[in-house]
Amino acid sequence: MTLAETRIGSVAGIAVRTAVRGEMREMGEAFASVNGGLDGDLESQRDRGVTFLSLRQWSEVERELGVSLPWHTRRANVAIDGGGLGELIGRRLRIGEVVLKIEDETRPCVLMDRLHPGLKAALARDCRGGVHGSVEQAGRIRIGDVVEVLESA
Repeated sequence: MTLAETRIGSVAGIAVRTAVRGEMREMGEAFASVNGGLDGDLESQRDRGVTFLSLRQWSEVERELGVSLPWHTRRANVAIDGGGLGELIGRRLRIGEVVLKIEDETRPCVLMDRLHPGLKAALARDCRGGVHGSVEQAGRIRIGDVVEVLESA
């Protein structure tokens, strides 16, 4: 079996949570651990090791709400400059040195409305809250890394 790779965008931002409901810290690169997440981020369940957000969809949310908010207001780890991410659920991605399996949608919680009124509802449609995945192959993720979907050919 051979693998074909399809490019869907690139990494536009990386951030980690500094505390529960605490500030997000942006960084140029981060190490992703198997059965874990990004070094420096709060511990998560294995299947939620790394969270992703589409910058294109984030821009749609900002337009609808009439605001300009940092992408990490969503509290995602990795911003991708590509389109919607919902179609990636169940698929494997390569980002830099890292291989991940996208497990599910990251559904927005009530914290979103505390950060900005109406944000939870705006993120709830079309998987705009992003997706999360488990790390299958450890390594570094860097801003500018290509995001590729791995498929059996």
